Amino acid sequence: MNTLKNYGTWVQYSVFECNLVSEQLDRLRLRLLSIIKPSEDTIRFYYLCEGCKQKVIVLGKGTVTEDEEIYIV
Repeated sequence: MNTLKNYGTWVQYSVFECNLVSEQLDRLRLRLLSIIKPSEDTIRFYYLCEGCKQKVIVLGKGTVTEDEEIYIV
């Protein structure tokens, strides 16, 4: 979790919103690959297009992370 906290906003127990340029995403992937157990762990990256970002709905406390590129981890 600490690795992901360095790259984005913790929005739920195992969900982070990360605004990353391609180089940052590459570094994050390599870092996560070095610390996970591939036979036990799963990490998913969801890319949101501009149209999808506009459709995000937040109920309760919190806001949608705003930036040019958003990757949800």
